[in-house]
Amino acid sequence: MSADEGSRPEVSASYKDAGVDIEAGEAAVDRIKPLVASTDRPGVMGSIGGFGGLFDLEAAGHTGSMLVSATDGVGTKALVATMTGNYETIGIDLVAMCVDDLVCQGAEPLFFLDYVSVGQVVPEQMEAIVGGVAEGCRQANCALVGGEMAEHPGVMEPGEFDLVGFAVGAVAAGSVISGADVAVGDAVIGIASPNLRSNGFSLARKLMFETAGRSLDDPAWEGADVTVGEALLEPSVIYTPAVLAAAKQFDVRAVAHVTGGGLPGNVNRVLPDNTDATIDTSSWGVPPIFTELQRIGNVATDEMFRTFNMGIGMILVVPLAEVDGVNDLLLEHGHPSVQIGEITTGTGIVNLT
Repeated sequence: MSADEGSRPEVSASYKDAGVDIEAGEAAVDRIKPLVASTDRPGVMGSIGGFGGLFDLEAAGHTGSMLVSATDGVGTKALVATMTGNYETIGIDLVAMCVDDLVCQGAEPLFFLDYVSVGQVVPEQMEAIVGGVAEGCRQANCALVGGEMAEHPGVMEPGEFDLVGFAVGAVAAGSVISGADVAVGDAVIGIASPNLRSNGFSLARKLMFETAGRSLDDPAWEGADVTVGEALLEPSVIYTPAVLAAAKQFDVRAVAHVTGGGLPGNVNRVLPDNTDATIDTSSWGVPPIFTELQRIGNVATDEMFRTFNMGIGMILVVPLAEVDGVNDLLLEHGHPSVQIGEITTGTGIVNLT
């Protein structure tokens, strides 16, 4: 017997000893199955458990349509979920970040896949996270057809997680919203966002927890009826169904999802090179979470508008004559909106006034 053989442990090593619990993973999948089933819609084929999700475009009414895809994550908002121990809504944010990108091309979201990486699989945590994804998919009328759950001991600590999503939608070739028809004199409509959604959290966390020294249970601002934790973790609004409805009834010429980069870094992406968007920043009320963050850090206004959505989560460009009709329709879908600017002659930039 060699020295190596003599030093072998009496009990053989296992994957679980290395930090990966296959049984916990299987238990998590069992908890997730009914959540996935709750997002079923026309076009879904089969159920969770295969190596890929099947979707029938013809059954969904999209024969001859173009596919549009988008992927995103929730960024460091995931750290706030971990700090609070509340994993119920972070999945809504994930779906919002993906499907609200798709709709900028006029695409109806069809199906969604998620990727959850964790330091240690805890079935209850997985159920809560994917439960939020399923809720977001139901709000967007988008089927959750599959995903991946990966346990990464040594890379992530128990309790830590990251969340990424992938959405696919479809749009008829003649219905693509490209921004090419945007013209001088068109109106810019802003759809209200009551919170941070999923952007700017690295700065928001620094200001709240380091600069101001707040705890999760402190009031989010003076007189607030929500805590810091509640305000930061409030889920993203999903605009997709309302924007699709507006595009069917009105001449929606451009749509921009206000995420990282704020209004200046996203509205410019849908402007023809010979136009500008001139936006009146006094035309809507900025939610208090933004003004509080600016006060805490004495953050320059330009920096605020490039980091956060500042109360506008999505913009539509429409002919001036259609503003009232579009605003009325958006409100019927639960989204307050207002004209925040106009398209002017320019060079493809956003002017904040």
